[in-house]
Amino acid sequence: MSARTLGYLIALISFAVDQASKLGMLYGFEIEAVMRREGPVSVAPFLDLVLVWNRGISYGLLQQDSELGRYLLIGLAVVASILLSVWLWRLTDRLTALGLGLILGGALGNGLDRILHGAVVDLFHFHWGTFSWYVFNLADVWIVVGAAFLVYESFFGSKDTADKSGRNDAANQ
Repeated sequence: MSARTLGYLIALISFAVDQASKLGMLYGFEIEAVMRREGPVSVAPFLDLVLVWNRGISYGLLQQDSELGRYLLIGLAVVASILLSVWLWRLTDRLTALGLGLILGGALGNGLDRILHGAVVDLFHFHWGTFSWYVFNLADVWIVVGAAFLVYESFFGSKDTADKSGRNDAANQ
């Protein structure tokens, strides 16, 4: 499988899993009604299921309560997705394709939330004692993991990149 195909397949799978989890929580589990009746649902001592409509970007920054703000964030997601798709199209490195595929799938998932709901659906709240992490969704997880792959690849390279660039000459001999 080519790096390009791998990246697009990962984007499709991560997008589908993200959207399935959100739809399942919204319409199957009916998290909004559960939250009104009972509050957060404790899954573990460190994890609650909640519903937060994030009208901003990461960590709730740049909250957009107007339709103009919503459409600007949708536009940003579209532009970012196009740029990631073009970058992915040109790749030959599988690790970078994996990272970009995860980021693209996450961006598409959160972008579709803004189109359908006017905000991103955030569901998971990690906490421990007095420490509380922000509320997030699977698309956010994909974006963070994808970015970690890109950072790793930028520092250490992958075998594909090393072989093609000649950086790893000792290993190639």
